[in-house]
Amino acid sequence: MNGSIFMKTTLKSRLRLNLAFLFSILICVLGCKNSQNLGLKNGDLLFVTAKESGLSGAINNVTQKQKNASFDHIGILQKDKTGVFVLHAAPKGGSQKQSLNKFLKDQANDGQKVVLYRLKPQFQKNIPDAIEKANSMLGKPYNFNYILDETSYYCSDYIERAFRKDKIFTLEPMTFIDPKTGKTNVFWEEFYAKKNLRVPEGELGCNPNGLAGSDKIERVKEL
Repeated sequence: MNGSIFMKTTLKSRLRLNLAFLFSILICVLGCKNSQNLGLKNGDLLFVTAKESGLSGAINNVTQKQKNASFDHIGILQKDKTGVFVLHAAPKGGSQKQSLNKFLKDQANDGQKVVLYRLKPQFQKNIPDAIEKANSMLGKPYNFNYILDETSYYCSDYIERAFRKDKIFTLEPMTFIDPKTGKTNVFWEEFYAKKNLRVPEGELGCNPNGLAGSDKIERVKEL
């Protein structure tokens, strides 16, 4: 009698394990299928549109260069046998590997859109090295000062470093000048004053709008 109960319990346990395994495979297949339907490729760059206010608006205010490029975040797509992911540095979680679906959902919840950019054909050979470098930087905290250092990264800094060996992007002198007033943007004055830091005007750095303006990548579509 006890042996019969044990056998039934074992069979139920195996059934649960098999169902869990099949479910995980299904999720992976659906994720890959969704990425194919979106026309995404390994190494694609996902730019997130900027908000009009707060930190997002302040970043865009002093960095926007093109009328059709208004971004405040960026990540790089990684597709492998385990699924489809976005490698990026974000205030919540630092440098991380996030599922594509979760990444897109987070942006949608914030009312922001995602625009797909892709390296031009002659530069796509650099993607494997960039993804390897991006993975090596995972786990580092977010750089809330937006001043380059080797212990933390902000979003565009993370991507620029991933491609740095192949010089896909370039560091440029940062500016915090409001183009409408010709003076330092009030948001940034207060932002750095609270940190007891001077505004790093002219120091080398990068931003999503600057990266979007690279002549080595091209805009594909809005997701």
